[in-house]
Amino acid sequence: MLTLWGRTTKACDRQTRRDFLRIGTLGLSGLSLADVLRAKASAASQTKPAKSVILYWVDGGPSHIDTYDPKPDAPAEFRGPFETIQSNVPGIQLSGLFEQHARVMDKVSLVRSVHHDNADHFAAAHWMLTGYLGSNAANLDPKYPSAGSIITKLRGPNRPGVPAYVAIPYSMTIGLRPGYNSAAYLGVSYNPFDVGGDPNADNFRVKNLNYANAMNSARLGDRRGLLASLDRLRSAVDRDRLMEGLDRFNQQAFDLVTGDRARQAFEIQREDPRVRERYGRNVYGQSALLARRLVEAGVTFVTVHNGGWDHHWNLESGLKNRVPALDQSIAALIEDLDERSMLDDTLVLVMGEFGRSPRMNDGRGQGKPGRDHWGGVMSVLIGGGGLRGGQVVGKSSPKGEYPIERPMMPADVLATVYHVLGIDLNLSFVNRAGRPTAINNNGQVIDELI
Repeated sequence: MLTLWGRTTKACDRQTRRDFLRIGTLGLSGLSLADVLRAKASAASQTKPAKSVILYWVDGGPSHIDTYDPKPDAPAEFRGPFETIQSNVPGIQLSGLFEQHARVMDKVSLVRSVHHDNADHFAAAHWMLTGYLGSNAANLDPKYPSAGSIITKLRGPNRPGVPAYVAIPYSMTIGLRPGYNSAAYLGVSYNPFDVGGDPNADNFRVKNLNYANAMNSARLGDRRGLLASLDRLRSAVDRDRLMEGLDRFNQQAFDLVTGDRARQAFEIQREDPRVRERYGRNVYGQSALLARRLVEAGVTFVTVHNGGWDHHWNLESGLKNRVPALDQSIAALIEDLDERSMLDDTLVLVMGEFGRSPRMNDGRGQGKPGRDHWGGVMSVLIGGGGLRGGQVVGKSSPKGEYPIERPMMPADVLATVYHVLGIDLNLSFVNRAGRPTAINNNGQVIDELI
C-alpha cells in the first residue's frame, strides 16, 4: 500500500449549530462521505477565487518585545538589548533586528493584543493552532483539530493532484509530531503531508512521491485496478458507504503519486538560483520558498516550522542567531507573493504559542539574561489574503505586560483566517464523545483588517 500521510505519535450547506454535521463511518473522520462533500461544496460556494494560507510557526514562543512590539521608552530591564527601527509605514516600529521586515510592513499588519494567559508550551500551542484550550503538559494528545485540518476537510486542495495540507520541513509543535497541527478527531487523513527533509539540502527529495522499488506506473495502474474492483464488490453491500469513501481517498492518493503537479511543485531545484538566494540559503529560507511553490501549485494550507525560540537565557545572542533567517525569509515571501500577484489570494500568518516575560530575568544561572514564558500578550503578523496592510490592531501596556486596547483571543485570529477562505464560522463537527463542536470557539473576525 502507498503511505502518503505523516504518521502520528501518541503525542454543508449553511447550517446552524443544531444542524451540525452528523456522525458517519468514513474511516476515523467521524463524518459520512455525503457530509464531507456537502461541507466542501458549501465552502466552495461561499469562496471567491481559491485562496491559500501559509502559517509560519515560530515554535517555542518568540519575544514580542524583541520582535513586533518594541518598547523603546520602557526601563532597560523591560526594553531589552535591541534598538528600535521605523518601518516603511509611519508610526509602525519594529525591533532593530527586523530590517527586512521594515520594508514590507505596508503589505502586512500586526495584531499586538493577542493573549490567552497560559504559560504552558503545550496548552498555549494547542490554543493558538486550534482556537481552544485543551491539551497541556500533563495530557499531550490533541483534543481539537487544527485550523489547517479543518480547512483541509472543508476545502480540499485548490487544484487536483496536490495535497491540501503540507508541513515544511515537518509538522511539529514543542517536540510533538505532528503536534497540534493534527486533525485530532477529524481523522489522520486530515493531518498535514510531512515533507520530511531540508529543502536547502542538495539531495532534497520528498519521500512518498516516488514509486517503491520494483514498482512502475504500469504496475501501479494494475494494482489500482485490482483494488478498485475489489472495493466496488465490497461497496455493493456497504450500507454505510465506507468503501465509497475509501475509494475516493485511494483515488486522491493515486493521483498524487502518478501525477506531475505535486512532484514538480516540490522540485525546488527548478527555481532560479537568484530567487533561492533572495529567500536565504538555509532551511528556513528554502522552506518559505517551497511554501510559495506549493500554494502556486494548488496546496491550500502550508505550515513552515521554525523552532528554537525558548530563550530563558542568552536572549541577545540567541535572537541575533535566529532572527536574520526569519527576517529574510518572511520579507522575501511577502515580496515574492506580491510580485507574482499572489498576495491577495495567499494569507500569511506568523506566530508562536506565546510571548516572553516583559521583565528580563538574570539568566537563571545558565547564562546571560533571557525572558520566560508569557501568555499575557503576544504579537501576530497577518497579511495578504485580501486583508488590509500597514495596520496595527490592538495595543499592549507600556512595558508589554498585557493588552490595553482591543484584547483578542486565539479564536479571533483563526476566525479571521476562516473568513478569508470563505468558511462559515457556524459549522460544527462531531467530536469523539459524539457531541457537536464548533470549528470557531466564539472568535470574532478582526474587522479592522477587512
